[in-house]
Amino acid sequence: MNAGRGVDTLLPLVKERFGSGPQAGYSLLIDGFVNRFEANKSIWPVIWKIHKRCKIGLLTNMYPGMLDAIGKEGLLPKEDWDVIIDSSKVGIAKPDPRIFGLAERLAGVTGDEILFVDNNQTNIDAARKLGWQTFPYDPKAPEVSSGRLAALF
Repeated sequence: MNAGRGVDTLLPLVKERFGSGPQAGYSLLIDGFVNRFEANKSIWPVIWKIHKRCKIGLLTNMYPGMLDAIGKEGLLPKEDWDVIIDSSKVGIAKPDPRIFGLAERLAGVTGDEILFVDNNQTNIDAARKLGWQTFPYDPKAPEVSSGRLAALF
């Protein structure tokens, strides 16, 4: 994640440095990242179930424009998120404690009222240190992880 620089701005640097680069029209953001994402539809019903009882939010580590592009491609559940924190827009990323503090302020709750779901142990550890409840999500076993998460609600 780079909180300030668009990932496609790296392509001219690669071409300058190595004398070669991708074909004209290639977008590292779209072709290299977004088009390689797969929608994890096993978690969508879980998100909808949770949102009937609690606030929900997204806390991302993304390149500029990436969250919007992923949403436009239908890779996120259609949901009215209560809070969205796009790291590329706020200039800080997980596991920086400041992004967790921002999430608490925007959600209007304390850390002990938050269940943080993430697939990165470093991020889980950082949230746990701040008193957040955590759930390690295994992207290699999405159906199992989604089922375990749903069972909590």
